[in-house]
Amino acid sequence: MIRVGLGYDIHRLIEGRPLILGGIVLPFEKGEDGHSDGDVLFHAITDAVLGAAGLGDIGSFFPPEDMQWKDADSAKLLQTVMEKVRAAGWHIENLDCVIKLEKPKFIPYRQQVIESVARALQIKPEQVFVKAKTGEKLPPVGTSEAVEATAVCLLSK
Repeated sequence: MIRVGLGYDIHRLIEGRPLILGGIVLPFEKGEDGHSDGDVLFHAITDAVLGAAGLGDIGSFFPPEDMQWKDADSAKLLQTVMEKVRAAGWHIENLDCVIKLEKPKFIPYRQQVIESVARALQIKPEQVFVKAKTGEKLPPVGTSEAVEATAVCLLSK
């Protein structure tokens, strides 16, 4: 059996927080405003994996009103979810992701992010692809007010 899951996340960008994408800190004067570390890419991947497995969504596992998840490492949240996904008999075949970000340029960090995502999921880097698009100067992404991520995951059992 194969199943596809789609995940999406958006976070406001604010000063005083690091910009974290797929577990990698990118140099920028703003970072994600979120209950956890705000890593939109890991959040979108978490939702994609959970959706494909039919196990819920990130909010049902890690509710934002629960203070134990305040400033949590999103890689660890994803790894917790992956334990349940694997226990249900699912395996990731591939993951395809899009980040919408005006600045900084993503391409110099792409391979680092791919490798970080693969490590967090315990899969091969060849099973992961991440690309980026700008907001074409249109709000909120194009004016560096927000960052978005979308992920599609193919699982097999």
